Amino acid sequence: MCRKLSRLATLLAPVVLMVGPLAHAADAPNPAAASAPAPPRKATPAQRAEARRADPLARAAFWGSEFEADGRDAEAGVGLAQALRALGRYDDAIATTAKVLLVSPDNIEGLLEAARAQIARGQGFYAVEPARHAAALDPKDWRPQSLLGVAYEQAQRDDEATEAHRKAIALAPNEAAPNANYAMHLAAKGDLVGAEALLRRAVSLPSATVQIRQNLALVVGLQGRLGEAERLARQDLPPESVDNNLAWLRAATGQGATPTQPRSWDALKAGG
Repeated sequence: MCRKLSRLATLLAPVVLMVGPLAHAADAPNPAAASAPAPPRKATPAQRAEARRADPLARAAFWGSEFEADGRDAEAGVGLAQALRALGRYDDAIATTAKVLLVSPDNIEGLLEAARAQIARGQGFYAVEPARHAAALDPKDWRPQSLLGVAYEQAQRDDEATEAHRKAIALAPNEAAPNANYAMHLAAKGDLVGAEALLRRAVSLPSATVQIRQNLALVVGLQGRLGEAERLARQDLPPESVDNNLAWLRAATGQGATPTQPRSWDALKAGG
């Protein structure tokens, strides 16, 4: 048996030498280093781009995994917060942006998302500070000013809201969102004619969205032109949604009975 073991050791020796024929004992692998966990693998830029096109639930799962793997990954944190906001989980979105800003307090996308989440839950007062901070970091970016306009509206600070909306439009006159946000500010103050003019300009711009087009339908309908509002609404919404919106508009304009499931102005207003 001893001879067999000795022979087996001799046969194995060349294998060890082939791994590192010139190696010294000092160069041998450190067992502690070998047992250290490998850093987490992040998704590739292509995978992240694909995730941004997914539905909110899938985005929340993807970015949640990325952010859990690396709590300093601001892009992942902002992506998770955006998805949570889209799912209506506003408190979770705010908590996520707080984690991002704890590590990167000057991250503009994190600040903007913090403001959006507060606005989405109707707490514009708490959106003012992050939006102001973002505006100070990049005075040429229209997005903080437009968010400030909506935040000031919710905080019932109308003069500051008007000023912020106008600044946003001055910074980006050919962007649809700041024009639409100011339009809805005017509509809320009762200036439906002024709101319609701004919304018509907004929907003609390349960055116009379904939400902005539906805001135009809303403002047209509130002026009693339900036929035109219906035509606009049917361009983007399924029949049941259009019927529900028209029922609300008829009640709001005194042209019909109150719908069995009334909807609020804020529910119909998709901007912000």
